[in-house]
Amino acid sequence: MSASSSASSDNQPSVIVRREGRAGRITLNRPRALNALAHEMVAPMVDALRSWSDDPKVELVILDGAGERGLCAGGDVISLYHSKKEGTDLARRFWAEEYVLNALIGSYAKPFVAIQDGIVMGGGIGLSGHASHRIVTERSMLAMPETAIGLIPDVGGTWLLAHSPGQIGVFLGLTGHRMNSGDALYAGIADTCIASSALRELIDVLANTDEPVSVSIAQRATAPSPSVLADNREMIDRVFSLPTVEQIRAALGGEPAEFAAKVAKAIGPFSPLAMKTTLSAIRRSKALGSLERALEVEYRLCVRLFDRGEFTEGIRALLIDKDRKPAWNPPRLEDVDDALLESLFAPLPAGEDIDLGA
Repeated sequence: MSASSSASSDNQPSVIVRREGRAGRITLNRPRALNALAHEMVAPMVDALRSWSDDPKVELVILDGAGERGLCAGGDVISLYHSKKEGTDLARRFWAEEYVLNALIGSYAKPFVAIQDGIVMGGGIGLSGHASHRIVTERSMLAMPETAIGLIPDVGGTWLLAHSPGQIGVFLGLTGHRMNSGDALYAGIADTCIASSALRELIDVLANTDEPVSVSIAQRATAPSPSVLADNREMIDRVFSLPTVEQIRAALGGEPAEFAAKVAKAIGPFSPLAMKTTLSAIRRSKALGSLERALEVEYRLCVRLFDRGEFTEGIRALLIDKDRKPAWNPPRLEDVDDALLESLFAPLPAGEDIDLGA
């Protein structure tokens, strides 16, 4: 397959798709924006994966990011913020098409190798967390920090977090904790740690030899960073198993460990509505039975948090005006009642939900 690309606003290719040896290669190519995922980048990836699925010359797929700072720092939320002001349907189209891509990666029949080097957040988790082979390095930093901006861990995040051990997923979803390589492995968001200096050789071997993918990766595995999650597992399981966000926050304030105090302080400014929705979404997700069903529920939640203005207010406060003073609605955890939560999870009006099949 010949190289193709999607043009970014500065007229540079924002995603590069090509075949190298036996591998289909996808490289996110917005290094100055930490390879943030823009709407126009989604379709070329979907088209490539669908084409490669029936191409006998393509035996595996490799996803990486340009530069050395990260695979993908998340979705291009600034464009979504402006779309709200402009009254367009960009947010719905972006999420609907992005979730098709996430589901396609999760069900891909050929080995899908995701290089989670550097920063991998939000949408970057959606591109890599559902892959069959997920590789972190000593400089990896993974997170789903959506509650800080009035959203939930989407892109299949609730599904991944629901399958993390114990209450680790609830902890990660509510707090946006930044995972190192050891944390990502412990949480089940990554599979293998490999030194960043060995990535180029690994990709070359994967693309240009007949060596089994799992063997090539295993031969280059190295020890990950010590896991903060593992070190604090007892406290995390005890506190984050409590029924409500109010109880979790109160319990954190009573914990003697410095780690708990830092977590309590960190989540204080987060959206009450997003945190309560996230807790409920993660706890419901495991019973949904598939990534596709979880993505369909996440779509409803994101649409409603967007339409209510919670998500755009978070973007305004943190990334537009940068005053860090979001006017959350409701402003307090105790004001988010069960009726409001259930209204977010209810089906959208006829014809507006997405159906990912499977």
